[in-house]
Amino acid sequence: MENLYTRIETLCNEKGIRPGRLCDALGLSRSLMTDLKMGRKKTVNAQTAQKIADFLGVSVAYLLGQSQERSKQDVLDQVDVAFYGEFKELNDEEKETVRDMVRLMRERRAVRQRN
Repeated sequence: MENLYTRIETLCNEKGIRPGRLCDALGLSRSLMTDLKMGRKKTVNAQTAQKIADFLGVSVAYLLGQSQERSKQDVLDQVDVAFYGEFKELNDEEKETVRDMVRLMRERRAVRQRN
């Protein structure tokens, strides 16, 4: 069974970021990741787990290895991660507009690749 650090590291790699960057973006101590990696800590508190799961776009259950289902209702995508500092300051309508723009760009790219 993979430990919490390994799960976080894998998800960070998929997003193209390092666990330390995740800590910086969320205001968490980098030593938290070191403690998890070295096995000095096995888990995190509920609030921290929720922050990490939200940032990585997965459910807390998936993050903690309690579920194989990654999704959560309001999944943060790569745009959310890339612009996390600025993005969190937008209101919900503005965030959805940015997401729509990225979806449109992805759809256009997919069409170009098929042609």
